[in-house]
Amino acid sequence: MTEINLLQPMHASTKRNYVQRVVEHDKAESATVARQWGRDYWDGDRRYGYGGYRYDGRWRPLAQTLIDRYGIKPGMSVLDVGCGKGYLLYEFTQLVPDVRIAGIDISEYGIANAKEEVRPHLKVGSAVELPYPDHSFDLVVSLGVLHNLPLEDVFRAVPEIERVGRGTSKYLMVESFRNEREKANLLYWQLTCLSFHGPQTWAWIYDKCGYRGDHGFIFFE
Repeated sequence: MTEINLLQPMHASTKRNYVQRVVEHDKAESATVARQWGRDYWDGDRRYGYGGYRYDGRWRPLAQTLIDRYGIKPGMSVLDVGCGKGYLLYEFTQLVPDVRIAGIDISEYGIANAKEEVRPHLKVGSAVELPYPDHSFDLVVSLGVLHNLPLEDVFRAVPEIERVGRGTSKYLMVESFRNEREKANLLYWQLTCLSFHGPQTWAWIYDKCGYRGDHGFIFFE
C-alpha cells in the first residue's frame, strides 16, 4: 500500500479564504444543503459547494498519470466510485481507445447532468454496496468520497472497493491533515466531511479493511 498524493498540485492551484467561509455565511446551513448532493452543491452558490462544476479539461493530466501508473490499455475496465459528472472517466475514453468505463455516485443530480458521452455508463448508488461482481475492474479509483462517510460506512466501502477491483490497481484519495493548521483549515472549509483523520489513521483503516491498493490525500495548507 503506497501513499502517492496525485491531486495535491491541482488542489493547491485554487486559493481559498478559509476564515471567510466560516464567517460570511451560516456554515451549518451551507453544510446541510451541500449534503443533499443536489443542484446547489454542484452548480449553485459557492457557499454550498463547487459553485459551478463544469468540464474544463483539468482532469486529463490525472487520467494520464493513472493510465501510466496502472498500465491501462485498450479493452481494460475502469470504475470511478464517486464519479460526479463523469469528467475523469471521459478523459479515460479520450486517452485509451476502447477502454470500458463505469461510474457510480450518490448524487442523482450529478449523474443526470454528467458529461453526455459517458452518462450511459454511470449510475446512482452508494460506495457501501457496489452493484458489480467480484474482480470486475482493472482499475478502481475513488477521489474525495470516503471522508464524506461516517466511520462505520468507511469500513463497509473500502472492502467493497477492494472486492470489485483486480489485484492492487486501486487508488483512493481523501481530505486529511498533517498538523493543527491544516486540521483547522479543513474544518473551516469542508461542507460534507464526516470522517476526519490524519494520514496514519487512514492507513490503519485501509489495512484493517484488507485494502491492497494505493492511496493519497489532499491537505489544506
